[in-house]
Amino acid sequence: MKKPVVWGMYAFPLLLCYALAPAEILICLIVGAFVVHSAICRDWSWVRQPWFVLSVVLGADIALASAATGSVHAVVQSVLLLRYPVFVAAMAFWILSDPKDRHHLARAYAWVAMWMVVGSWQQYLWGRNIMGYGRWEDGALLGPLWAPRAGQALFMTAFPGLMPVIISLTQRRTRGGLLCAGGLLVLLILTFLLISQRMPTLLFLFGTLCLALMVRPLRLPFILACVIGMGGIAVSPVVAPQAYNKLVISFEHQMHGFADSPYGMLFIRAGVMVSDHPWVGMGYDGFRINCPNPIYFRGLPALGIPDGPHGGAPGCNLHPHNYYIQVATMAGWPGAILFCLVVMAMLYPMARGLRAHRGAEQMVMCVLAFVIIWPLQSTSSFTTQPTAGWVFIALGWALAATRKGWDSGHTGADIPDKRHMGQGT
Repeated sequence: MKKPVVWGMYAFPLLLCYALAPAEILICLIVGAFVVHSAICRDWSWVRQPWFVLSVVLGADIALASAATGSVHAVVQSVLLLRYPVFVAAMAFWILSDPKDRHHLARAYAWVAMWMVVGSWQQYLWGRNIMGYGRWEDGALLGPLWAPRAGQALFMTAFPGLMPVIISLTQRRTRGGLLCAGGLLVLLILTFLLISQRMPTLLFLFGTLCLALMVRPLRLPFILACVIGMGGIAVSPVVAPQAYNKLVISFEHQMHGFADSPYGMLFIRAGVMVSDHPWVGMGYDGFRINCPNPIYFRGLPALGIPDGPHGGAPGCNLHPHNYYIQVATMAGWPGAILFCLVVMAMLYPMARGLRAHRGAEQMVMCVLAFVIIWPLQSTSSFTTQPTAGWVFIALGWALAATRKGWDSGHTGADIPDKRHMGQGT
């Protein structure tokens, strides 16, 4: 069963850009195939992984919180969340266990990343993308898509697809390698600035900074790319005024009056919900269902935010735009603590595997996993596509890339070659 499943994995970056329902169906098919494979091989070792056990406990907690609301639909949805940790285990223990398959998947990601870059510049230069759409109403570029998702798609594909290439070029320690690496970094940073989606841009810079701290030859190209990027921001009022308004003016206004910004209103509303239901939460999708209820149109005096409507019903959204706050609204503080434990239990084997083998792929995927679950950021919902696909593929990929460093049950063929230990530092 593995060959068709692996070929299906290669289609994921395109599906998550253009076909969300098929992407969700493919995830479910992979989960089913992995369970059948585990039953045939009588190998359920992945079930005993601490992060998986904690994920099951978290899912049970969300299901109980949903049951307390009396919604059968919410209970079913919370139970079905289990497909995501099983999907992560499928990639770590089965689909991406072969480095060649991970290399081919990185190529697929690289092609989609370049497609996002070309589509973004084409829309910037001609005013319309290949679908005939102009900029989004807030000034963001759509790239070759029909919705403002190009920034997230570029970050999630360029990091695993192009960053290992950039690291390999810098490790050659030649002038040509450094120039090529710096040129690719400059191209990516300028493209992020043109797209004008703040969070993907900040996450890309944060992740690249983490890699530059780990890989010494990457530091100079990163510094030069940042300097050129700042120069791009300086001239953006003339060459890209929409990008300047979104990245600088709008960001400055939101930071000065964060409580009255759209994100601030969401966080305040979620905080009020959690303070009113600290132990049980509001069940699956509880934030979206209860956000328009005037009973939650209050402030957070404990944080210095006075009572007020803070946007009222128009200030609502489908989710609170943060993974940790989203889980807290679903299952209260116990659920939020469990979610933090899941995150730590997943990062620990990655860090242990990274200490054993610091290759370019291992460093890139571990940093990507660390950045995407960084708590201080604005995010989409991790229970729906395309965010769920990007996030859980990255986590499974990171575990697969570092597995030979933390899997105590590996065979002799899986033992890393000591001649390559420390490569990339």
